[in-house]
Amino acid sequence: MATSSHLEAEWTKLSGDDRLQRSSHGIAASGNTVAVFGGELVARQPRDNHLLLLSLDGKDTNVRTLQIANAPPPRVGAPLAELDGKLYLFSGRGGTAMAPIEENGAVWVYDFADSSWSLLGPSDSQRPVPPARSYHCTTSGEGLIFIHAGCPEQGRLSDLWSFEPATATWTQLPDAPGPPRGGPSIAYLDGSLYRMNGFDGKQEVGGALDHFDIKSGTWSTIHFAADGKTGPHPRSVGSLLALEVRGRPSLITMFGESDPSSLGHAGAGKMLDDVWVFDIATQKWSLVHQTDVTPQPRGWFTSTVDAQSSVLVVGGLGERNERVGDAWMLSVR
Repeated sequence: MATSSHLEAEWTKLSGDDRLQRSSHGIAASGNTVAVFGGELVARQPRDNHLLLLSLDGKDTNVRTLQIANAPPPRVGAPLAELDGKLYLFSGRGGTAMAPIEENGAVWVYDFADSSWSLLGPSDSQRPVPPARSYHCTTSGEGLIFIHAGCPEQGRLSDLWSFEPATATWTQLPDAPGPPRGGPSIAYLDGSLYRMNGFDGKQEVGGALDHFDIKSGTWSTIHFAADGKTGPHPRSVGSLLALEVRGRPSLITMFGESDPSSLGHAGAGKMLDDVWVFDIATQKWSLVHQTDVTPQPRGWFTSTVDAQSSVLVVGGLGERNERVGDAWMLSVR
């Protein structure tokens, strides 16, 4: 059920730099720096393997391009996670065949301290590792990187894995409930993972916020009416972020694709422009009222939370099948 409390969104456009024009890319924030990697300008053609950095220190929001030796090969559908001043990147889709990139469980690591990329392989070659995939989701917490679901060479996945950088060890966790899917969203908050949305091959998934308790290793599900009134419509390639809203632990979901194109990945479906907040304590959704100045509807974008608990949205795919080249900051009050 949606709450009656009135939440308002304030959007600020930070950049319209052409270098941000891409979809299916990765994003993560470390302090007041936001990093963007990968994605495509033309469907099924990775744009580059440059790392774009946006500084949010209040002085400027200029985009810097880092062309780093030994950077990961270009790829799409590969999300980024940040942990302790480093970025983590697993798999994605690329190469001449635009297939899932198989790196045998290795994870790319970008270190902000020395602006370098390195490939961190599993420490134990006998332990299972997650299969290569694209359009999965990732988050971090408790010294771990989590990856979930996505699209392997064929079909879709519902698996959940953790990777501990300190020991370079993968651990397979219980599969998530519901159908396997690509383009889901996941967030970490206070010892738990929250997962929702995605595309199961036939339709967007909605009406369920799945909760994984990391300590007990168990899933549970919070059901809601996905009618756009009491809860958000089903969608994929959207976002889910954890932060405090009015001092209360909350989740934010926004935008995404609600009706896929008949052209599949080569086309654009119905894109959404709504913003919803989920209150962890009351387990209720609130639709956020937005001002006149808002980003255009989009899916296949990326978002993250900075050190000031502001939400950053970068790029994506618009309804006219055009890649969007902008960066926005969202504050909810």
